[in-house]
Amino acid sequence: MKVNRILLFIFLIPGFQASIAQHKNSGYLTSIKAYQQNYMVTHEVVKRIDRKYFRFFPIEKSYQVRCQFEKEMDTIGFTMKTSANTLQHYFKYGRLDFYLSGIACHLYVYQSQDLMKQSKYKEYLFVPFTDSTTGNESYGSGRYLEFNIPEIKNNLLLLDFNKAYNPYCAYANGFHCPLPPRENHLPVYVRAGEKSFGKEHH
Repeated sequence: MKVNRILLFIFLIPGFQASIAQHKNSGYLTSIKAYQQNYMVTHEVVKRIDRKYFRFFPIEKSYQVRCQFEKEMDTIGFTMKTSANTLQHYFKYGRLDFYLSGIACHLYVYQSQDLMKQSKYKEYLFVPFTDSTTGNESYGSGRYLEFNIPEIKNNLLLLDFNKAYNPYCAYANGFHCPLPPRENHLPVYVRAGEKSFGKEHH
C-alpha cells in the first residue's frame, strides 16, 4: 500500500505542476487584458466612438522578457527626430539585452530632457522601437514601451512587449511623436502589444 501511495504521488506531481502553471498564465492573461482595457478607456486622443478600432496581438507570456540592464553615462545627450520634423533632446540612460524568439536582441533606453524637469516624470524612461511587423501589422513609425527607474533591480528588468503601444500620431495629425532611432530596430517579429489602428486619419 505504501508503494502504491508513492507511485500515485509521483503520477500526480506533473498534473499538479501543470495546474499551477495554467493558473499563473491565466492570471497573467487577465492582468494584460485589464491593462489593455484601461489603456483604451483612458486614451487621451481616441474618442469613445472610435475605441472599436483598437487592435492588439494575441497575448503571449513569452513576450514578457527578462533583460540585463547596463547603465550608460550620457551627460551630453542627442536629438531625436519627430514625426513633425522637429527635434527633441534625450539622454541615453542605458541598454537592455535579452532574447526574443531565440535571437539575441537589445534596446536602448532614453530619458527626455524636458520630462526630467518635471517631478512627476523625473524617473520616467522611454523605449521607442521598430521590428519586423512595423509598417505592416503594426504602426509604420514604430511603437513605444515605458517604465520607471525603480523597476530596474540588480541590473535586471522585466520588459513586457504585450504593453507596447502606438504613438499619438497613429490616431491623429498635429503631434510631435519621437521616431525610434535606427539603433532600436529589433530584427524579429514582435507580434505582441498594439497593432496598427483600424481607422485611417487625415
